[in-house]
Amino acid sequence: MAGDAPPIFPHVAIIGCGLIGGSLGLAVRARWPRSIVVAVDRKDVIEKAMPMGAADVGGDDLAMASGSDLIVLAAPVLTNNRILAELADAVDGEALVTDVGSTKRSTIEAARGLPSRLRFVGGHPLAGAAVGGVESARADLFRDRPWILTPTESATPQDRSMLAAFVEGTGASVHFLDPDSHDALLAAISHLPQIAVSALMEVVGERAGADGLALAGRGLRDTTRLASSPADIWLDIVATNADNVDAAIDALIGALMRLRQDLRDSDGALERTFDAAAQWRRVLDSRLKQE
Repeated sequence: MAGDAPPIFPHVAIIGCGLIGGSLGLAVRARWPRSIVVAVDRKDVIEKAMPMGAADVGGDDLAMASGSDLIVLAAPVLTNNRILAELADAVDGEALVTDVGSTKRSTIEAARGLPSRLRFVGGHPLAGAAVGGVESARADLFRDRPWILTPTESATPQDRSMLAAFVEGTGASVHFLDPDSHDALLAAISHLPQIAVSALMEVVGERAGADGLALAGRGLRDTTRLASSPADIWLDIVATNADNVDAAIDALIGALMRLRQDLRDSDGALERTFDAAAQWRRVLDSRLKQE
C-alpha cells in the first residue's frame, strides 16, 4: 500500500477519529502522501491522533472540513446522521461525502437533505479490532477486507468510480449493495453475532462467577471475544437496524428452542445443528481464505 501515487482526493476530511477514522487517516497518508488529511474530533482525541500521524491538521470545528474533496463521516451512526444535518451550514464548496457506519438506511435517508453540492455515497468497511479507539488505529486495517458502498442518486458515476478507487487504494475490496440488502445482510453476519455473544457472556458470567471463569478454557475466550465491544457504538447500530436484528434474534431463538426440545425428545435436532454448523463453518473458512 505504501507509495507516492497521485492523490485521488487531494484534500480529505475525516470527521471522527477513532479506530476506523484514525486507520483511514494513516492509510491515506501512507498511500497518498501528497493528500492533506484533516481530522475533526474532540480535542483529547486529536491530541492522540496527531502524534500518530493520522492527520496533517486536526481540530474540533466541523468547518475545518471546508474545501475538502472528500468528507468521511467516521463517528457512530446516529452521530453521523446528526452531522449530515449540520454539514451544509458548516462547510463551503462542493465535496463528495461518505461514511463508514455499520448500518445504511437511516444514514442514506439523512443524506437526502444535503444540497446538490454535497454528493453522498454510503460506505461500510468491514474491518475492526478487539480494542477500539484511535490508539488501536493502523494503516493496514483495511487490507484484504470488504468495503461496501451504497451510492445514492446524488452521486455521479465519476463519484462512484473515484471512491471505489480510493477504497481499493487502502487495500480493501469494493462491493456495491443497496441499503436494504446491506442492513439485512449485516444483521445476520455481524449484528446478531455481537448480540448473541454479549448475551452468552452475561449468562455464563452470572452462572459461573469469577472463580468459575478462572477454570474456563480457550474455547470460551475465543467464542466471546466480541463481548468486549463498546456499547455506545452498538446501541446506535441496533437502533438503526432494529427490524432486521429482531428477525435475526427470532431465528436464533427458534434454533435454541429446537435444541432444547431435543434434550427432552432426542429427535436428532442437536446432531443436525452440529452437522449444519460445521458445514457452514467450512464454507466460511473457505471463503475467507479466498480473500
